[in-house]
Amino acid sequence: QVQLVESGGGSVQAGGSLRLSCAASGYIAISYAMAWFRLAPGNERYGVASINNFGSTDYAASVKGRFTISQDNHTNTLYLQMNSLKPEDPAMYYCAADFTWTRWWAPLRSSEYSYWGQGTQVTVSS
Repeated sequence: QVQLVESGGGSVQAGGSLRLSCAASGYIAISYAMAWFRLAPGNERYGVASINNFGSTDYAASVKGRFTISQDNHTNTLYLQMNSLKPEDPAMYYCAADFTWTRWWAPLRSSEYSYWGQGTQVTVSS
């Protein structure tokens, strides 16, 4: 059974930085896609950044150039480095994974992911 556990959320001032982590355990396939989504009150779940086992990445337009997704395959940990945080970035951030993904790109649609973490809260004060 796959478990995803996020950490690293918190409260920062606008312009600040946070690094989120997602520790994956259980069955970890060689071929996979992983991603970060966020959910803010009144909004739909929104794909922020994704990565696959080939290292292909994708970003939502609103975070491109500010957020960086990365992975450590030795520790099975996914990261999201968030810089230049804006007042519109606060949300619950979720880690997601799919271990049947074989395509060269990394999806940002939530329907492509089977496993989800519990989320970590990010707050940005202006």
